[in-house]
Amino acid sequence: MEPILIVGIVVLAIIFFAVFLSFIPMGLWISAMASGVHVSFATLIGMKIRRIQPKRLVYPLIKANKAGLDLSVSKLETHFLAGGNVDRVINALIAAQRANIEMAFEKACAIDLAGRDVFQAVQMSVTPKVIETPVVAAIAKDGIELRAKARVTVRTNIERLVGGAGEETVIARVGEGIVTTVGSAETHKQVLENPDLISRTVLAKGLDAGTAYEILSIDIADVDVGRNIGAQLMMDQAEADRRIAQAKAEERRAMAVAHEQEMKAAVQEMRAKVVEAEADVPRAMADALRSGKLGVMDYYQMQNTIADTTMRDSIAKASAPTSSPEQKK
Repeated sequence: MEPILIVGIVVLAIIFFAVFLSFIPMGLWISAMASGVHVSFATLIGMKIRRIQPKRLVYPLIKANKAGLDLSVSKLETHFLAGGNVDRVINALIAAQRANIEMAFEKACAIDLAGRDVFQAVQMSVTPKVIETPVVAAIAKDGIELRAKARVTVRTNIERLVGGAGEETVIARVGEGIVTTVGSAETHKQVLENPDLISRTVLAKGLDAGTAYEILSIDIADVDVGRNIGAQLMMDQAEADRRIAQAKAEERRAMAVAHEQEMKAAVQEMRAKVVEAEADVPRAMADALRSGKLGVMDYYQMQNTIADTTMRDSIAKASAPTSSPEQKK
């Protein structure tokens, strides 16, 4: 055999081996075979063609096989192509198996695709979580404000994890229960004496319905007395009534001033008419004398009568009794 032919065969073999290694991760294949997981070359080549990193599926498959889970590469690949986190699902299944929690692979995939951390959900099923509510202000019937803070112990309900409400809904419902309980109390002292009244009332309402959690307990961490809202409202109402009365009094005063102005205008108008009429008297008398309707003697007699009346008025005013300084005192 010629040396050139031998060199060509070697080069072709090297090229074929390099192309083979680019599609077949031998180290990963050997690790799978050593772990008892059978992954064919065709499967690995198919992952490469579909632009899937084989280690992202093979390593979780090895982990599941060691844990005794019966899973196939096809199922893991389907979940990966759907946008799921395969490693997190496998960890959740292993944790559920160790905690004797029944969970199917399809259920775990559905929870993962719903956007929830399925591994954390399994952990919360084993170890409950404590959720602390913000300070909730409520007013009792006596008008005293109470500020309460609660700690809610919950664990994950796997069956309701898909489609169930989250922590925000639980916190909102607990806050609503606190407001309802305090608002129905006759006095704020009843709530201060028995804080567990809030816990019993809230738990009796079944606030975990439709949520992804199961409420185990509700503990009132703190209850503080706030403002006297009832007294403040009464003060505000009294101030509003005072302002309304003041406004009405101002309105009546304005109406009285307007009426007074109208009366003054009417008096001035009447005086103007009297002056105008008095100005017409001499002219009328001259016309009467000129036309012969009034004689000269009649005119003088009328003047004498006017003078006599004026004199009598002066005498009456002069003879009227005046009060002395002692009488004024």
